[in-house]
Amino acid sequence: MSVRVRHREGIRLPDRRLDPEGRRAPLPLLVAVTMTGTVALHIFVPALATAAADLGTTTAAAQLTITVYLIGLAGGQLLYGPLSDRFGRRPILIGGLGLYLAGLLLAIPAQSIGVLLVARVLQSLGACGSLVIGRAMVRDVSTREDAARKLAILTTAMTLTPALAPAIGGVVNEVFGWRAVFVVLAGIVALLGALVVFTLPETNRHKVALPGFVAILAGYLRLVKIPAFRAYLVAGSCGGTSLYAFLAVAPFLLVDRLGRSSQEVGFDCLIVVFGMVGGAVLASRLARRVPIRKAARSGNLLCIASALALLLVDRTGMLGVVSLIVPLFAYAVGVGLLSPNAVAGLMNVDPHAAGSASSLYGFTQMTFGALFTAAASAWPATSATPVALALLTAGLIAALALRRA
Repeated sequence: MSVRVRHREGIRLPDRRLDPEGRRAPLPLLVAVTMTGTVALHIFVPALATAAADLGTTTAAAQLTITVYLIGLAGGQLLYGPLSDRFGRRPILIGGLGLYLAGLLLAIPAQSIGVLLVARVLQSLGACGSLVIGRAMVRDVSTREDAARKLAILTTAMTLTPALAPAIGGVVNEVFGWRAVFVVLAGIVALLGALVVFTLPETNRHKVALPGFVAILAGYLRLVKIPAFRAYLVAGSCGGTSLYAFLAVAPFLLVDRLGRSSQEVGFDCLIVVFGMVGGAVLASRLARRVPIRKAARSGNLLCIASALALLLVDRTGMLGVVSLIVPLFAYAVGVGLLSPNAVAGLMNVDPHAAGSASSLYGFTQMTFGALFTAAASAWPATSATPVALALLTAGLIAALALRRA
């Protein structure tokens, strides 16, 4: 903690202007802000098959609603970081939440897959601001030593979104239809926006001049040239979004191949993603006792072993609900351990560029997620092999990256 000295009184007092905790941005609200970044992705998963039937479109077209959301999250995050570094986190976050809400309202009356895809792009472009700025605000109010712990707490909370959202989406879809999913989410985003407007202070106390496009690109390249940043960037991106390959295929694999209902799909996804909660809790417990690199590698090894187990199960004809969910649950535990440590590693490289680092991480993460999702969706959803291969590929790429961390 920084201190200032009152020579006349001989008393050393904390300098609240320089103390990160003095900014008093409530961590629960920052966590909630960040959680909303991917909730629209996960809550709609159980309703994919229903929406496809209602709109008279194909399975592949319905799966595009996941892919385009990931693409929007990837591209938009490159802008939010530099903008928040220049103009402050708060106004940029409020603008992003407004765009997010507009996309949700457009999706509710959609009568074609084209309109729904446009709405999903708007949702993702608004939601990615929550991801970038939420992470950056957490870093703003944390010391270097405390960053890993708080980011692990953030990751733990964020994993509750994909854990709970599919179950909620499945129930809402079963009872009220797929459009009601967006109605519920619009209410949540509107409430969160109001809380941000009235209670969240600005946390960026060191605003920088907004650079031009070339300068922004140069800033990103400067970060990427740092070996440790590059290693954690690739490893975290592979781990953080590889499970999206399963989420895109899950409604069709579980319903068409394994005979589950859309509501059961939501709860099956909940079980898997709760593995991430367990892994993130473990990461939080280990944050001050185990080096970041060692913890990240341990989580990644679990991911590789779990993906191999799923591949073996499917290729030997033993695929069932339990034999599908158990390896995926173990994989998710590995992701929960890997991701927060990777994020802490890359964010600690240059704390003064936290916004840009968060943007670049978000872009890379969602780009990898879109690639893994597209790869797994390219085959008919009658086999778990495409998902297993996507997860195994992600794990191996992360392992190679972590060797250079």
